[in-house]
Amino acid sequence: MAFRSGIRMKRVDSKTFTAVLPFRRFNRNWYNAMAGAALLANSEIAGGMYVFGVAGGDYECVCKRLEYRFLRPCFGPAVYRVSPRDDLDALVAQGGEFNIDLVLDIVQQVHKPGLKERRVGRCYATFHATPKMQKKAKRNQRRKRG
Repeated sequence: MAFRSGIRMKRVDSKTFTAVLPFRRFNRNWYNAMAGAALLANSEIAGGMYVFGVAGGDYECVCKRLEYRFLRPCFGPAVYRVSPRDDLDALVAQGGEFNIDLVLDIVQQVHKPGLKERRVGRCYATFHATPKMQKKAKRNQRRKRG
């Protein structure tokens, strides 16, 4: 889905992460607006890529909760701005499994200078991250018992 939709991820700085979903025929609905399913599905992808970008490949990440609020139709490329509610770097430094709450603001990208961006949605997501080594150790313990 992510490949077909054409979403592109970009890290602005250490705390800011954006993803751009292009306005293509694949992402449109009958009303020539961005499809709600495309906005919702790619918000999970954008949030997961943010967590993977900070935590690295040593963690497995699962979306536990995703709440999307549609505010208005999107008639252009959508920009996802991801911001964590907690300090993700501190959670990764602890080394155990953790839950992280993210807030994603979705705005319609403007092409003309001077125009204001229109927020088309807001998404609240909770991701659960588990270290791969911890999961591997649990799996080995189960094999030894049974």
